[in-house]
Amino acid sequence: MSSYIPNPQAVQQDMLRFIGLSDISGLYSGIPDALRRAPPSLPDGMGELEVRRVVSGMAARNTIFPSVLRGAGAYRHYIPAVVKAVASKETFLTAYTPYQAEVSQGVLQAIFEYQTGVCALTGMDVSNASAYDGASAAAEAAAMCRDRKRSRTLIASTVNPRTIAAVAAYSRAAGTPLTILPAEKGLLDLDALRRAVGPDVASVIVQSPNYYGLIEDWRASADICHGAGVKLIAACNPIALALYKTPGERGADVAVGEGQPLGMPLSFGGPYLGFMACAKGLTRQMPGRIVGETLDADGRRCYVLTLQAREQHIRREKASSSVCSNEALCALTASAYMAAMGPHGMRQAAEQCHAKARYAADALAEAGFALRYASPFFHEFLTECPADPDALMSRLEGEGILGGLPTDGGILWCVTEMNERGEIDRAAAICGEVRRHG
Repeated sequence: MSSYIPNPQAVQQDMLRFIGLSDISGLYSGIPDALRRAPPSLPDGMGELEVRRVVSGMAARNTIFPSVLRGAGAYRHYIPAVVKAVASKETFLTAYTPYQAEVSQGVLQAIFEYQTGVCALTGMDVSNASAYDGASAAAEAAAMCRDRKRSRTLIASTVNPRTIAAVAAYSRAAGTPLTILPAEKGLLDLDALRRAVGPDVASVIVQSPNYYGLIEDWRASADICHGAGVKLIAACNPIALALYKTPGERGADVAVGEGQPLGMPLSFGGPYLGFMACAKGLTRQMPGRIVGETLDADGRRCYVLTLQAREQHIRREKASSSVCSNEALCALTASAYMAAMGPHGMRQAAEQCHAKARYAADALAEAGFALRYASPFFHEFLTECPADPDALMSRLEGEGILGGLPTDGGILWCVTEMNERGEIDRAAAICGEVRRHG
């Protein structure tokens, strides 16, 4: 341990003598022997060049697929070069909003612009400064909708399983009930929703496009929810929002989602961010921070923290949420992406996603991998799998293609604007060969 403390040995000994100890091991005398572990056996240190060679060798074992046909919550999209250029500026890359936040006007302005973009995408009135990821944003949204009389959360079984798991974990910790609603042909069973909403239900979470890529009927869900005094939480894909009607237009009370498609590469799983927006009446229930625009004493435009849940910092035992920070750099990246793409660019990307996914679904159907559900979809779709899925994925990977995700006895495929017709045709041909010959 002493090797990592910057103080010289003599200074360390002076500090130990001051507190009445002879060596560092005395600092751990209160730890029971049964919990102590021997120091780890670590190799000798290496020079920078040696470390670079070792780490480069480790990195070379990673497999980077030139063709990706898998999504399931994380998506490969085109990212304009200016997005990284903006997000990499040292004024943003190293900055963190302090507790006296108004001194960081640049960071606050960036967050304000992010919130503005999220509101424009979702059609909602207010956005916070982001959550950790899409799954935790959904769980936080469920928590903000609860009150003393209504504590139960309903969630469609067609929501991404990782989101369901996160909501379930939050619900267990809060001691509040959670009910998973059944599906009918890949979509939320609306009759089951009608039967389930009751006086103890606070909110319903419905994802569209859902886990199977299908477009759910938010308007029908909203009408059922509001008729019973229940709030609708719409989990959404931000790229799809450039093409379809927004949660706000469809009657949702809260909109949440994974912000990774907004300019963040796959990056082996993170960091990502979760976006959250709501109707005006729920503003004070929203966790985290909300940045607002105002004028200073000299009439100049400036930015302030309009709302933040102070108990998250000072009275944490009374906090209703755990969003104590924000993904500021990821939010800035999303803001730069939305500004660079603009409404036309994002709609064009969404249209390409949908058109290429339709082409891929037809090509795979010709290869014997028929669509499981006939409902409209965005850029993901579930097919049957008339072949051994492990053998199929292995064959595709051997050709440099990351195939769809085997799930529910089928394969969940994803196509974005990054996929070209040639690679789709090649993947479909390989699928056909594996189906015929194994």
